Amino acid sequence: MAVHSPKEVIYAALAGNMLIAISKYGAAGFTGSSAMLSEAIHSTVDTGNQVLLLYGLKRAARPADAEHPFGHSLQLYFWVFVVAVLIFGVGAGLSLLHGIEKVRAPHPVENAYVSYIVLGLALVFEGVVWVIAFREFRRTQGQRGWLSAIRRSKDPVVFTVLLEDTAAMSGLLVALAGIALSQVFDLPILDGIASIIIGLILAGTAAFLANEAKSLLTGEAVDPEVRDDIREIAASVSAVAGINEVLTMHFGPRDVLVALSLDFSDHISSIDVEEATSAIERRIRAAHPQVSRVFVEAQRYSAHQQAIRSRIRDRSPK
Repeated sequence: MAVHSPKEVIYAALAGNMLIAISKYGAAGFTGSSAMLSEAIHSTVDTGNQVLLLYGLKRAARPADAEHPFGHSLQLYFWVFVVAVLIFGVGAGLSLLHGIEKVRAPHPVENAYVSYIVLGLALVFEGVVWVIAFREFRRTQGQRGWLSAIRRSKDPVVFTVLLEDTAAMSGLLVALAGIALSQVFDLPILDGIASIIIGLILAGTAAFLANEAKSLLTGEAVDPEVRDDIREIAASVSAVAGINEVLTMHFGPRDVLVALSLDFSDHISSIDVEEATSAIERRIRAAHPQVSRVFVEAQRYSAHQQAIRSRIRDRSPK
């Protein structure tokens, strides 16, 4: 099975959607199909989304500086959120508006064979891109199910393209069904209803994607098994008497911050604490290359608990 990088997946989707959008606009103008116009808008939005994802990857790769000491990796999550907003506001919104307009003033689809040819070719192009994205997704999915893998993924690029293409494939099938049924039953209103359904598919995709992007933007921790392993690594160092707290946060797919509060043995020297801290950092990074920064706080367990109580008291409503 060929392995594709996230950028290759985006480039494939970008090329496919650009060609598909042009052909759909031509078919929509030639046939007057509302569902086809909705699909053309959908492909245009997807094309713009791939450009934004590439831009997000470029911005996220910039090195840390004085104003952004932890780097710019979070920008990728921001641009994924922007993609979700565009899918909802432009793709879903315009599809719903065109569908409602066609329902209110239905007119027959002309030269429907053009729509069938374009939609058939679009299914082939979208299918190829979907397979590429799906293979890359499966490579990182592990044994998890689809929904669980997406929710726990910290790299939104591949699953964003996969969700977009899944919505695109669904929209194409709905458009085909809407045009065919409007001809078979001589009910042009069905073409408008198909456009409305496409809009609802896009709205649902956008809502799910926005929720995932929001979770990543607001500071997701590493997976529980990784967090447990970090705890075990710290506990395995003889100088550590106890672990007060293990905090983690994803700044990007491969940019993780780890903050440890450790209770060190009372009888060791400050040099021993420094050596133990360095050993913990080396072992964590060796086991989990995505960890870019490790901060260790030396604090007695009782003092740590007192600090937690103080934070809770300070945040409580007065």
